[in-house]
Amino acid sequence: PAALARIDIIVNTRRMERRLIELFSRDGAALLPRITPVADLAERFPAPGHLPPRPPMRRKLELMQLVSALLAARPELAPSSAAAALTDSLCALFDELQAEGVDPAKLSDLHVPNAADQWQDSLAFLRIVIDYLASRDDGAADAGARQFRAVEALIARWRDAPPEHPVLVIGSTGSRAATLNLMDAVSRLPQGALVLPGYDDQLPDEVWVALQNSAASDEHPQARFARLFSRLDIDAKSVAPWHEVSVPADRNKLVSLALRPAPVTHAWLREGPGLGDLVSATDWVQLINAPAPRIEAQAIALRLRAALDAGQTAALVTPDRVLTRQVTAALGRWGIEPDDSAGRPLSLSAPGRLLLHIASAFGTPIGAKDLIVVLKHPLTHTATADRGEHLRRTRELELWLRRKACVYPSSDDLANWAEKRDTDAQAWAGWVAKLAGEIAAIQRADLPVLVTALTSIAATIAAGPSGEGTGELWLAKAGEEAQTALSELADDATAGGSFAPSEFTALIASILSAREVRDPLLPHPGVMIWGTLEARVQGADLVILGGLNEGVWPEQPRPDPWLNRKMRSDVGLQSLERRIGLSAHDFQQAIAARSVVLSRATRDDEAATVPSRWLNRLLNLVGGLPDQGGKEAIRAMTARGGVWVSRAIEIDRRTPEPASASPRPSPRPPAEARPRELSVTEISKLIRDPYAIYAR
Repeated sequence: PAALARIDIIVNTRRMERRLIELFSRDGAALLPRITPVADLAERFPAPGHLPPRPPMRRKLELMQLVSALLAARPELAPSSAAAALTDSLCALFDELQAEGVDPAKLSDLHVPNAADQWQDSLAFLRIVIDYLASRDDGAADAGARQFRAVEALIARWRDAPPEHPVLVIGSTGSRAATLNLMDAVSRLPQGALVLPGYDDQLPDEVWVALQNSAASDEHPQARFARLFSRLDIDAKSVAPWHEVSVPADRNKLVSLALRPAPVTHAWLREGPGLGDLVSATDWVQLINAPAPRIEAQAIALRLRAALDAGQTAALVTPDRVLTRQVTAALGRWGIEPDDSAGRPLSLSAPGRLLLHIASAFGTPIGAKDLIVVLKHPLTHTATADRGEHLRRTRELELWLRRKACVYPSSDDLANWAEKRDTDAQAWAGWVAKLAGEIAAIQRADLPVLVTALTSIAATIAAGPSGEGTGELWLAKAGEEAQTALSELADDATAGGSFAPSEFTALIASILSAREVRDPLLPHPGVMIWGTLEARVQGADLVILGGLNEGVWPEQPRPDPWLNRKMRSDVGLQSLERRIGLSAHDFQQAIAARSVVLSRATRDDEAATVPSRWLNRLLNLVGGLPDQGGKEAIRAMTARGGVWVSRAIEIDRRTPEPASASPRPSPRPPAEARPRELSVTEISKLIRDPYAIYAR
């Protein structure tokens, strides 16, 4: 027992830390190993001259002042309300620089003589930002810089006095420079070990060589490991299994071959025949091709429920948060609340929505629609027991405003509504008029004033005209998280300067959207919803990979508005495709479950969707081997998944017989109204959606 306590385990996420503690605790009380997430190394192993952490909110507000000044000087770049989004991307850039150990001063030395004016201007602005941050140096450091310094100091300490106890790095791929340096150092310790997640032992040597030498390999799931092996100067064959598991070899071999990097996909022809019978190799897969996202969510919910009926644990793995909310709503039909590990954005919670409603109404006369939305909000008038009377008056006021076609009700309009009603109704109308006046009176002001006004008005609305305190505004997990977010903003608001109402609304939306709240009442222990990172450390009998469309999984790399690809490479940053490779790694791990459902919607709200590149590769490989039953395998996978699509369509059918089809639209505009020339992008729209051209 004492030996276990001497082990140091470094994990990639706090989620992994919680999972390990949970697994160790199953055997009863014991002295646990020392488990440290990489993000906490700066606290456990502080670097010499340890710098205190800089509040991320303060840095964001300081940079937002610079971005706002840029947009004021160059209004053609973006509207002022985009300052919050641009600031978030700027903060992400500096976080990435610190995580990769790149001195931001290198941006000042960057020369791009042949780049477009846009990038010249961007680089000039970044130099201003660097000079500004240097002048505001207060002795604190951002989280990324503190972590990088702590790792470097820890490596230097180990170099002088290597620890004799076991040190393990578990679950990391070494995608960041600081983590890669740490893994390199641990591998050289007397009892150091690296436990790699989702290692593909099916790849031949020539593929590992291609991954190390090809610049286009970042999208491959094993590219991070190839970089690690090159750094450690070891062969891929040196990697041994951590423990023996009974996984069908034909499954991993099929997926591994399907995900080969593009330069070596000719191996499909050479190695494909060695996969054997594809019908039996894919009997663990069901393929859902739903005609719409709502049908996909309904089909997934039905499959999850069927797994529960069979006594299985089931998990939905997807990065698509819209899909997870739709599935959660569909499961509510049977009273099943899934255990959603990611929760939901704070901006979609009740306190978040109320704060956004109020902030968006600042500075303008509040419209009837917005006024009724605020009055009907579930947190409004919750400090006293007469909320029912409040809702009745709100309904009467709504009907009166509709009859009078009163778009922007004034205090006189509200007084006219209450004129023939009782004294309490008149007092209530006066309270509503006062609130509307306070909201409309707020104009451009310093950030502390706006934050105080937002907090005060939200508390007044939650309390009601006769209540005290804040009602239910700050209760439950969502309320606590919203109060924490506003408190952090208020603490550093002096660094924010002045804001117009629209800019303040964008800032509040950015802050609330970046936070998530997890507040399940009674989550079902057998139904889980995981993000792609959570799925690395947990397993289930049935795993559903949802939202397998391009742009969703994998998500397209977000364009960097500050540095182009060459500038990123010159300064020492990784390519934007790195995230696609990480998503591919998560996909390869998730698809290795005992039973798998691959799900996608063939069409979204606007147009036909494109299948995920990994699903495309898998189906192309299987379908291209007809002699091994590839065509039959695809038909069987589609048939197994089609059962759930059919049930999802039938479950909402209101009539016993399908409605007759409407005649197909066939617009024929007169010749003189038809366009005589179209741009290249319009030609693609004409092919994809000709009615959009005709309607215009």
